[in-house]
Amino acid sequence: MIRVSFEVFPPKTEAGLTGLGTAIERLAVLDPVYTSVTYGAGGGLRDNSFAAIDVVRSAAPEVPVAAHLTCVGQTRAEVEATIARYAELGVHHIVALRGDPPGGPDAPYVAHPEGFQSTAELVAAIHARGDFEIAVSAYPETHPQSPSFEHDLDVLAAKVDAGATRAMTQMFFDNALFLRYRDRVAARGIAVELIPGVFPIHSIEAVARFAARCGASIPDQLAAVFDASADASASDLDLAADLAALQIAELAAEGVGQAHVYTLNKADLALAVCARLGLVTHATTALTDSTGAPR
Repeated sequence: MIRVSFEVFPPKTEAGLTGLGTAIERLAVLDPVYTSVTYGAGGGLRDNSFAAIDVVRSAAPEVPVAAHLTCVGQTRAEVEATIARYAELGVHHIVALRGDPPGGPDAPYVAHPEGFQSTAELVAAIHARGDFEIAVSAYPETHPQSPSFEHDLDVLAAKVDAGATRAMTQMFFDNALFLRYRDRVAARGIAVELIPGVFPIHSIEAVARFAARCGASIPDQLAAVFDASADASASDLDLAADLAALQIAELAAEGVGQAHVYTLNKADLALAVCARLGLVTHATTALTDSTGAPR
């Protein structure tokens, strides 16, 4: 049976941190492989990441945390200080990423002159410490700034050669894209575990905007399913859960052992997806609050 991991982001407020803790407590019933926490470079944003990691570990101490780390716009010393802080927080799994330039994903990337010049260099530095699992990113539809699939595979191979053992993919909405990418990775002899990233479509408009920035496509037939949905409230959550569960089930049938689910720091939709997959028989109890009323 396929297992899941979850992705959350660092809230900017105390109320957001409290909500994150509640969501993690509810998701813990699913026995996730880990929960990944995204990263914001810069003083305040970095502190938000540390606070989120602390909340996630406190809310579900039995669930490992995978902390994201980018090298864009930072010196080596700043990045290495963050790695040391992760170790202090009890993190043993890092998701090493280049990160988007300050101008956004379409802006040209310029490495910090005193920083790591590539993600592969960052991976090598983390690997040299010897006490972290290292995951990296992968792109079934290529990175938005990549000139070709072959270039993308060259980049992935360099990261794996530097010490990464796992690659989590960008979101995709057509499983054929992932399966074709998996075949290409295997044909190149890149020995890495590929974890598909699944983004349940809570809002077709919002997800479409986000997907466009990331270079991910939404098939016309999938968008049409949401356009045909008459009730834009509870039924949309049901529809989103049905489609994401179907996507994950089809991946499991193709031999995929883990799916990485984007949660947007909310538990309801992720729990509904996993309940449909039958991952935990008592997952439905987490869909209600302490009074028994639906959340």
